[in-house]
Amino acid sequence: MKFFLIILTLFLGESIFAQRILHGRITGESKGVITDVLVINISNGHKIYTDFSGDFSIEASDNDIIRFTKPYYERAEIRVTSLTNDLSVMMIRTPEEIEEIKLLKLTGDLSKDSKAVTKVDKAKIVQDAVGIPQPVGKMRTTPAEVKVVIINALLGNLDVQALYDLISGDARRMKRRYRYDDLQDDVKWVRDRVDNEYFIKLGIPETRISEFIEFSFVNRPQVRNFVRRKKLEAVLSRMEDSIPVFVKRLNGNKLQN
Repeated sequence: MKFFLIILTLFLGESIFAQRILHGRITGESKGVITDVLVINISNGHKIYTDFSGDFSIEASDNDIIRFTKPYYERAEIRVTSLTNDLSVMMIRTPEEIEEIKLLKLTGDLSKDSKAVTKVDKAKIVQDAVGIPQPVGKMRTTPAEVKVVIINALLGNLDVQALYDLISGDARRMKRRYRYDDLQDDVKWVRDRVDNEYFIKLGIPETRISEFIEFSFVNRPQVRNFVRRKKLEAVLSRMEDSIPVFVKRLNGNKLQN
């Protein structure tokens, strides 16, 4: 019995001494410090933000994984070893995506080139004015009212009042519904592939996981683009950039309540 107690004491003592406070500083490529970086010990769930000097202190043991995330920066990770002391972590800023630029092929004929630059998509103008929902990734059912107005227009019997009712009524409501359905489909795609425990370890309450995913779509639009391209690893990488902002909002709401 005494031998067992001695072994237990040695084991507990070794575990206690194996844990230590790891200190470090996070800088960017230009050597400037980076504040408000979320530092997470993936192994024990502890997390902290870097202060105004880019410094942090977090409890860690050998073989723990320490992750560093911040919006618009590439995620960084280190594995703690017995030789790990004060850390100096450099985070790389991610390039921002820009909208596609279409270059016009000019002919040198001023008359033709000016028309090409000012070319108007008349069909799109009509669609935008009428508010007819356009299919995005799936076929949509056109409202009966839309069909009636379109048929009458083709026959030369366009009813102005019917067009007004269409613009202000069912077509727009269905368009909003389609957008909502698409959003829920994208949220479900993520939830079907990622365990709740993953989000909980990152500080997201289980009841707020769907809300966080929607928030990440708005905060980092690239997340939803990768969802539609079915690239889960890229989705999670970009999504984690939104964690600091979302967690801060949650904590702010708690303080107000």
